[in-house]
Amino acid sequence: MAFKPILINRENLTFCDVSFPDIDTLDKTANAIGSNMFEGFEPTPKGVEIIRDYIMGKILLADLIHIIKDKAYV
Repeated sequence: MAFKPILINRENLTFCDVSFPDIDTLDKTANAIGSNMFEGFEPTPKGVEIIRDYIMGKILLADLIHIIKDKAYV
């Protein structure tokens, strides 16, 4: 499996062209997704938005589980 770099713009607070309110949320999201990339996960903008919103408390764990089960992050 080839390594794919994560497209992070720390100056503009974007990751995969998804905007973030602050550097802390950007870093937490990038770390969570980066860890999963070792297992073969390929982030999409929609997937990044979902993880960002979960980290920010906009999505509850139960909702996140449904999103994952339905593969709605693709």
